[in-house]
Amino acid sequence: MAPFDMGDMQIPQSGRLAIYDAPNAPFRLESHPINAPAAGEVLVKIRMSTICRSDIHSYLGHRPNPCPGVLGHEIIGDIVALGAGVTQDMRGDALAAGDRITWSEYFIPGSNYFTEVLDLPQKSRGVDKYGHMAVRTAPHHHGGFGEYCYILPHSWILRLPDELTDEEGTPINCGVATMIAVTEAASIRIGQAVVIQGLGLLGLYGAAIAKARGARIVIGLDTVAERRERAGQFGVDQVFDPGMEREVLLREIRALCRPEGPDVVIEVCGVPEVIPLGIDLLRIGGTYVLGGVVNPDARVTLDANLLLKKMLTLRGVHNYHPRNLIEALDFVAANRTRYPFHQLVDGKYPLEQVNEAMADAAARRVLRAAIVP
Repeated sequence: MAPFDMGDMQIPQSGRLAIYDAPNAPFRLESHPINAPAAGEVLVKIRMSTICRSDIHSYLGHRPNPCPGVLGHEIIGDIVALGAGVTQDMRGDALAAGDRITWSEYFIPGSNYFTEVLDLPQKSRGVDKYGHMAVRTAPHHHGGFGEYCYILPHSWILRLPDELTDEEGTPINCGVATMIAVTEAASIRIGQAVVIQGLGLLGLYGAAIAKARGARIVIGLDTVAERRERAGQFGVDQVFDPGMEREVLLREIRALCRPEGPDVVIEVCGVPEVIPLGIDLLRIGGTYVLGGVVNPDARVTLDANLLLKKMLTLRGVHNYHPRNLIEALDFVAANRTRYPFHQLVDGKYPLEQVNEAMADAAARRVLRAAIVP
């Protein structure tokens, strides 16, 4: 439909969304109306949205998500129009129509006990996430699998530097920011040995960030051979297939992490069954951070006595603090020539092929699939 004018900005009358009606149901394209952004909102034309593992969990029905729904929260786009009161990003840089931006994967209802006292805005009561709402919820365009998206009030926005490619910029607001938060929770220090369970996009960024924090050795575990082969490009020093004989695996990893074993183990594979191995690997006084088991009922049986006797620290990370979004952007911008981050988005699909994109991502035929409307 033809756009209508709002000053010097062109706002379309409608935009397409890829909607699924129930878990595992085929996506269908449907147009929904677009209006000028309300106060505190920003209307964005989507450039790219990458498929996160949590999108796959939602689509497969492994975690609750309202339907008919719109997925996608790793998004970048160009500003179409700014609502009243939105003039700058979270750094204080001026925003204008045409700027390419990223924004937090979640938004909050406003100041509350979690933001003001606990410094945990990501866990605020009433927090909601892009790509996790029913399409019937106004303003309808609030996910990445579409042509447009509204950034809603109490989100955090960052303008992207021109030198970043879309492939480098899109995962920043989820995958990269999450790994900034995970490695922060792990308190990785100079000279430490780090084991990462899972070498998808999160694990590879986690390896690169761990090296930036001073890790002397990073060991990666993944069952997919192609991921193990790629890992050396992102700071992983040694890789193992976790399916190998357990005692041999423990012995070989401990030999690489002398004198007492790994200081830190990070889980980002989303498989709860790996947790006992992580606990066994850790040295006395080590730290275990869980960042991948986001689907409900991720149950596991473990010997809790080991947590006590080994004096382990166990941390969980869900979402991230807004400051981690700035840190993620700065990390990618500073290290984009050291690591080939752009290669991690290795499958691109138009909006009409969202079904193929989801199937390829779920089957791990690509590392990170991208919807490019």
